[in-house]
Amino acid sequence: MATERETRTQTDRQLCGLVNGLANQIEAHLRARAATLGLTASQGAALRELTRPMTLRELAGRMSCEPSNATFVADRLEEQGYLERHPHPDDRRAKQLVLTPKGTELRERLLDLLSEDSPLAPLSPEEQDILQRLLARALIR
Repeated sequence: MATERETRTQTDRQLCGLVNGLANQIEAHLRARAATLGLTASQGAALRELTRPMTLRELAGRMSCEPSNATFVADRLEEQGYLERHPHPDDRRAKQLVLTPKGTELRERLLDLLSEDSPLAPLSPEEQDILQRLLARALIR
């Protein structure tokens, strides 16, 4: 008979596998939808996360990547006319990334595509709220 510790370890392993599987499905979904707009998955992730003006460091944190990677992605989006760098209102050393009207339009198109056949679609809105609360609790350290 399994001990409480063994049962907990097995449950932890199964949950980690499920969360990892869901993350992989979400990443594949983003990659496919971004590609239809001529974007890389990283560019799609950046556009998805640019909900407001933010610094490169903030964007990197939201994308779960190094600031140097976020800089590369932001450079490409800037070259394509989707975002601009503006002086930060409170920190003269920093710049804020701000979507252009063209970038805002592209972001909206991407969000519409991401809502189609989302890996989370099988869950009701209530179940998605519960999952969001549980994952947020699990991430608090």
